[in-house]
Amino acid sequence: MPLLLFALVFIAFPGDALAHAVAEGDKGYIQEITGVNLISFLYLGAKHMVTGYDHILFLLGVIFFLYKMKDIGIYVSLFAIGHSTTMLAGVYFNFGINSYLIDAIIGLSIVYKALDNMGAYQRWFGVQPNTKAATLIFGFFHGFGLSSKILDYEISPDGLLPNLLAFNVGVEVGQLLALGAILIVMGAWRKTPSFLKHAYTANTVMMAAGFLLIGYQLTGYFVV
Repeated sequence: MPLLLFALVFIAFPGDALAHAVAEGDKGYIQEITGVNLISFLYLGAKHMVTGYDHILFLLGVIFFLYKMKDIGIYVSLFAIGHSTTMLAGVYFNFGINSYLIDAIIGLSIVYKALDNMGAYQRWFGVQPNTKAATLIFGFFHGFGLSSKILDYEISPDGLLPNLLAFNVGVEVGQLLALGAILIVMGAWRKTPSFLKHAYTANTVMMAAGFLLIGYQLTGYFVV
């Protein structure tokens, strides 16, 4: 079960896997450059998404039981609209949320989706939440997570808007690359008998990873 092993690695190495922030080397680069640097910000955006394990885990949860490309496209687009809107607006209008708190909410989004995949809400409350609305709303929070990090690095106002747009395009490119890899693995796994047998376990591990992220970030909030 490759996806289950991925989640186990996430739990086993929290110091690396929970790193939602932009890398230190990239941080220094962002602080030093001025003017329009489209290629650089395009690269940074793609790199952040591909290495953003919290984003990838949520994306995995969203498409876990989606089989039709049309449905996958709708949900991924809702997620992209959500995080693009708040990332761009948050940085451009200089509005950020405490990084630890927003990352804890991102961890909550992973827990929420894993429970949704496990049918928990129907069993507990007898209702099924609107999955499209949830994907969009949590997308907003994922975007705030990124905007809060960028604001911490005091990006130059010179060329801000085109650089942000390039960064956002990079994020979407990275998301498509991550999604492609997930779909390849999921496609192969779904053809085996172990998929339905272990789907519940995989979502349980995903939920545990989300709780770990929540605890890690709340600890940072109250201790640091």
